[in-house]
Amino acid sequence: MQKNIDTNTATPAVFNVMIVGQAGRLTYEAVLFAASFRRCNPDFQGQLFIAEPQPGPRWSRDPRITDTDARQLLTEDFGATILPFENRHFGESYPYGNKIEALASLPADTPFVFFDTDTLITGDLSEVPFDFDRPAASLRVEATWPQLELYGPGYTATWKSLYDKFGLDFTASLDMGWPAEYWRHYLYFNAGFFYYRDPAAFGARFLEYALAIRDTPPPELICQSLDPWLDQVALPLVIHALGGGRDALAQGWLDGSHSCHYRVLPLAYAREDQAVIDLLEEITTPNRIKKVLKTYEPIKRMIYQGKGAKARALFDRANLPRREQAIRNTLKRENLWLR
Repeated sequence: MQKNIDTNTATPAVFNVMIVGQAGRLTYEAVLFAASFRRCNPDFQGQLFIAEPQPGPRWSRDPRITDTDARQLLTEDFGATILPFENRHFGESYPYGNKIEALASLPADTPFVFFDTDTLITGDLSEVPFDFDRPAASLRVEATWPQLELYGPGYTATWKSLYDKFGLDFTASLDMGWPAEYWRHYLYFNAGFFYYRDPAAFGARFLEYALAIRDTPPPELICQSLDPWLDQVALPLVIHALGGGRDALAQGWLDGSHSCHYRVLPLAYAREDQAVIDLLEEITTPNRIKKVLKTYEPIKRMIYQGKGAKARALFDRANLPRREQAIRNTLKRENLWLR
C-alpha cells in the first residue's frame, strides 16, 4: 500500500507498547504478539508491557496469566514486562474495559501505542511516523455502531448527542467527503490500536467518557447497545478532544505494512496477505514456542494441524466477500471457525 508520509513528523526515540494479557485465549495471543514484535523490532528502545488484570471483586475467577510456561516465555524470551492493574470500573462484565483502565499503570509522560492482543507486528515500529501530540486509532472498521432503528434517531442525532454531552465541536469531527447519514461521515474507529503522548491523560479522558456514556447516556442512545461497543463509542470522542483525528497517521503503516489486526486465526488465514501468514508460521516454529502454543486447542488446530491452510484455500484474497460476516459464515459451515 502506498504510504503518504509527512517527512516533517518525527517519531520520538522512545515510546512504549502495551497489550492486555490474561488467562485463556489472550495468554496465547500475547505470545503470538510478543513473538512477532521481537522478530520485527529486535532493537526496540522502549518497553513492551503486557497489562494484566488482578484478582478482585470484579472477577469471579483469577484473571491473571496462569500458564507458567507462557509467562516465562513472555518475560524471559521476549523481554516483556508484566504490568499488573486493578479493575475498579469494568472487569469480567466488560473485559474490553481493560484497555481503558490499564493505561493508568503505564509510565506517565512517555508516549505509548496500544494494540489489541490479537495483532501481529509485521514491521519496525520506529519507522512509523507517529505524531504523539495528535492521537489516532484504527480505521479498519465497519459500520458496527450505531445500529439505527426504524423510528429512532439517525447517525447525526446519535453522534451529536455525545459530542454535546462532553462539550465537543461535533461539526469539526465530520468528514465532508461523505454525505450526512452515511456512517463514514462520522468519526469512528476500531479500538485495535491507538496512541498518544501521555497514557495517564489519555486513560483519564477515556475512562471519564466511557463511564459517563455507560451510566448516564443521552436519550438518543436509548435503543443502542453499548456491549461490546462502549470502547469504540468513547474512543473517537477522546481522540477528537485531544486534538487528533482520522488524518493524524498516514494510511498504510498500521493495519498495513507494520501491523495486522487479524482478530481470530481463521480470519487471518482467510483474508490476510501471504507475508502475514509466512510471519505467523515462522514465529510459531521454534520448539520452545510450539510447546506453549500447542496447549491452546484453536492455535494447535489452525497452525500445527493444518486447519489454517484449509481455511485459506476456501477464499480468493483478490476477490473476498465485501462483508466479514460472509467470510465467517463460510468458515463456520466448514467447521473452521476456531477461537
